[in-house]
Amino acid sequence: MDVDRKLLKNLDITFLFSLLAILTMSAVVLYSASASVIPGDPYYYFRKHLMWIGIGLFGALFVVTLNYSQLGRMSWYLYGLNLLMLLAVLVIGDEAKGAQAWIRLGPLGTFQPSELSKVFMIISFAQFLVARQGKLERLRDLIPCFLFFVPPMLLILKQPDLGTSLVFLGIMFGMMLIGGAKPSLLAGIIGLGLFSVVGVLLAHFRWGLPLPLEEYQLMRLVVFLNPYNDGFGGRKWGYNVIQSQVAIGSGHLWGRGLTQGSQVQLNFLPEHHTDFIFSVVGEELGFVGAAALLLLYFLLIYRALRIALEAKDLFGALLVTGTTSMIVFHLLVNVGMTIGMMPITGIPLPLFSFGGSSMLANMLAIGLVLNVNLRRQKIVF
Repeated sequence: MDVDRKLLKNLDITFLFSLLAILTMSAVVLYSASASVIPGDPYYYFRKHLMWIGIGLFGALFVVTLNYSQLGRMSWYLYGLNLLMLLAVLVIGDEAKGAQAWIRLGPLGTFQPSELSKVFMIISFAQFLVARQGKLERLRDLIPCFLFFVPPMLLILKQPDLGTSLVFLGIMFGMMLIGGAKPSLLAGIIGLGLFSVVGVLLAHFRWGLPLPLEEYQLMRLVVFLNPYNDGFGGRKWGYNVIQSQVAIGSGHLWGRGLTQGSQVQLNFLPEHHTDFIFSVVGEELGFVGAAALLLLYFLLIYRALRIALEAKDLFGALLVTGTTSMIVFHLLVNVGMTIGMMPITGIPLPLFSFGGSSMLANMLAIGLVLNVNLRRQKIVF
C-alpha cells in the first residue's frame, strides 16, 4: 500500500501545482460566493467546501498508494457495484430540485452516487477497451462499447439527471479515441448524433413529438440561444443565463472585488456557489481572474495528456484519458453555459463548484492520474 520513494521522482510538479492552485482559488471564491446564501450562517458552505477538499485529498492519496494495474482485475466488480449504487438511489434516495439523485449520509449530508459512478465507469471501461485492443476499427466493433454505457446512463436519466448522462458520453468518446477507434468514425457518429438531437427537438416543438424529458430540461436545451425568448421575457427559463451574463460582463477587466459583486451578494444570480460559480469569478475577479483560472485548467489538462502519453501501458493511458475527458467536458459545458454558449445542464465546474460528491469523485479521478504518473515508463505511442 505504500508508495516507493523512488517513484516520487516521476511526480509531475506542474500538474500538482495546477491542481492545488485551482483548489485554493476555489476556496477563496467560495468564501465570497457562499456569504449570501444562508444569511444566518454565511460561511456554512465555505466550511463544508474545505471539509470536502480535505476528504478529497485524502481519497486521492489513498488511490495513489494502490497499484493501478490491479484495478483492472476489479473492473467488473466495480461495474456491478456502480449499477447497484444507482439502483439504490431510485429506491431509497432523497428528492431535491425535481431529481431523486441523493442518498443521505447522516452528519455528512447527502451523497450523489452518479458522481462516483463516473470514476467507476472510467476504471471499468478502461479494462473493457484493453480487452478489445485492435478491434475498434468498424462501426459494429463500437456497438459493445455503447451497450456498456447504456445501463448506468438509463438509471441516471431515470433520476432524472441529463447533465451527468452527457458527461458519460464525453468520457466514452474520449476513451474510445485513445483505445483505437478511428477519429473519422467517432467524428461521424458525434455529428450524426448532434444532427439527430436537433431534428428531434424541432419535431417536438413543431409537431409535438413526445420526449422522455421534463419541461425544464427541454427549455434549457433551447433557451440559451435567446434567453429573452422564453415566453416570459427572460424571467423564467432564460433568467439564469441572463443574470450570469450580467455578472460576468459587469466584472470588466479586474472585477468588482471579493464580496463586492452585486449579482452575487444580492442573490440575483441563482446557484452562484454551485453551477454558476464561474460567473462569480467573472464578476468579482474580472477578465484577469477568469483568464487565470482557465490557464490553470489548461495546465492541468495539458500535463494530464502528457502523463497519458508517458503511461507504461494502455490501461494507464485510458485511466488518465477518461479523467481528462471528464474534466474537459465539465469545463467546456459549465463555462459555456455561464456565458450563454451552451445549454444549462446542471454540470458543475470541476474541482471548483461546491458539492461534496463532485469534489470527492474528481479527486479520486485525479488520484488515478497521479497513480499512473508515478508508475510511468516512457514509451513512444
